[in-house]
Amino acid sequence: MADAALRLKSLVEQLLGVPLPVRIRAWDGSQAGPPGAPALVVRNRRAVRRLLWKPGELGLARAWVAGDLDIEGDLYEALDLMSSLVWERGEDSRTLLQALRDPQVRAAARGLVKVAGLPLPPAPPREEVRRSRGHLHTRRSDKRAISHHYDVGNDFYEIVLGPSMVYSCAYWHEGGTLEEAQRDKLALVCAKLDLRPGMRLLDVGCGWGSMAIHAAREHGVSVVGVTLSQEQAAYARKRVADEGLTDRVEIRVQDYRDVADGPYDAISSIGMAEHVGAERYLEYARDLYSLLRPGGRLLNHQIARRPQRDESAYDVDEFIDAYVFPDGELAPVGTTVTQLERAGFEVRDVESLREHYALTLRRWVANLETEWARSMRLTSPGRARVWRLYMAACALAFEHNRIGINQVLAVKAPESGASGMPLRARTWGAPRA
Repeated sequence: MADAALRLKSLVEQLLGVPLPVRIRAWDGSQAGPPGAPALVVRNRRAVRRLLWKPGELGLARAWVAGDLDIEGDLYEALDLMSSLVWERGEDSRTLLQALRDPQVRAAARGLVKVAGLPLPPAPPREEVRRSRGHLHTRRSDKRAISHHYDVGNDFYEIVLGPSMVYSCAYWHEGGTLEEAQRDKLALVCAKLDLRPGMRLLDVGCGWGSMAIHAAREHGVSVVGVTLSQEQAAYARKRVADEGLTDRVEIRVQDYRDVADGPYDAISSIGMAEHVGAERYLEYARDLYSLLRPGGRLLNHQIARRPQRDESAYDVDEFIDAYVFPDGELAPVGTTVTQLERAGFEVRDVESLREHYALTLRRWVANLETEWARSMRLTSPGRARVWRLYMAACALAFEHNRIGINQVLAVKAPESGASGMPLRARTWGAPRA
């Protein structure tokens, strides 16, 4: 009799102590759970073994990436329903140990072992980062982490990001397209930096060159863009040449810590500071400060997490660390502002674009799903599944205010104290309505 789904549902609910909000459809064709809810498709017993060996988020991630687990129905609804069981519940090992003292819970765990079959741990999917011992955020480790995330094929990123090739939060207006929203974001950054012909701009973490090209073409500035990704640099250089901007835009494969040809009039750092790490952040801020002329401006565009009561207890997200952004760290926006001020900057403006990033991520997911078969061919089925889950889950995290995104505008004020900022700065030259 096909009853794997009912057995799994009963055992998991015993372990968790709460009803499952989604259906389960098992490898034997059986189903159990709330009618009409999205289904968690358990394709084989290996999925159960993955969860037994790595309970919580990492086990679920491995099963998802390997294709042992899938979701039938609305992806966002399913992730939203499951968030209280995974992301919001946390993975406190003491709580788990306390739960295992309960005879019913121990019986449920033994039941899952029987359902799972042979108790050998499945190998992690090949898309998972293989960890090496050593310090985080050295030049070598950062280059390796950046390569893992960005050197997965420019053709794949063209599908996800669209023609703009901007991999950061767009700036939306009602009824706009992704391309318009990304153009407006670049225009907003340039307006905040007050870019004018003849200026020198350093674009830290320049990606595929979109900001550098926009600033040079629309504002007549000279731009140096730095990235650690060989694939990004090659793509960006071709775009610069196609635009006829090689006399004004230079793309380097270079660590920001090795840039030594300041001073610059302005610096943009868009979606890069998340890679820096808490231990290196003050060094990052001081390096950028030293590269600016007195009166120069920095625009730091960065994802932020909510502050915790005990900041020492912060730990990185297991799924994102293993599959998306190795060694990436998020900080509360207040911490970022403090570190910039400690480096010598005067912070002049902080603008939250949280809702804008949720909209951006949903468009990226739609782009990926539209060309799903081609996306899997260009990378791997596992990598495509990583990006779909990561972007959809992040969209929900922004919508529910679990994470945010902020543009922090800071000035290297001269000794006179004259910031060069207008009295009513928030006009920013008004990007398109």
